[in-house]
Amino acid sequence: MTSHSKEQVAIIRTSRGLTIMGTRITLYDVMDYVTAQYPPKFIQGLFDLNKEQIDVALSYIETHRAEVDAEYQQVLQETEELRQYYEKQNRERAARISTLPPPPGLEAAWEKLQASKARHQLQS
Repeated sequence: MTSHSKEQVAIIRTSRGLTIMGTRITLYDVMDYVTAQYPPKFIQGLFDLNKEQIDVALSYIETHRAEVDAEYQQVLQETEELRQYYEKQNRERAARISTLPPPPGLEAAWEKLQASKARHQLQS
């Protein structure tokens, strides 16, 4: 459990967005579980928050729902754009790598790996 300080718990705006003071946990992290309807006690344990921290976070979300939800939707959109970008980058990189010859001295291991990949694809 996170140590409980004498300072009042608050939601602050950092470079990462709306954040639970004294942590690196954003309200957008919490929103993933709120929208999936996880119980507050589960969210509290997942992020190792104390009762006051989770209560302040959930209260802030409820009180400022429109603002938090708008920012959360923007975070989700940016995350999806990044996921698509890196998926494309990795797909192109994997295609280039697959055309390379096996490293010198590892031809037998390379053939064994290719055979294993082929068996795995047949099972899928």
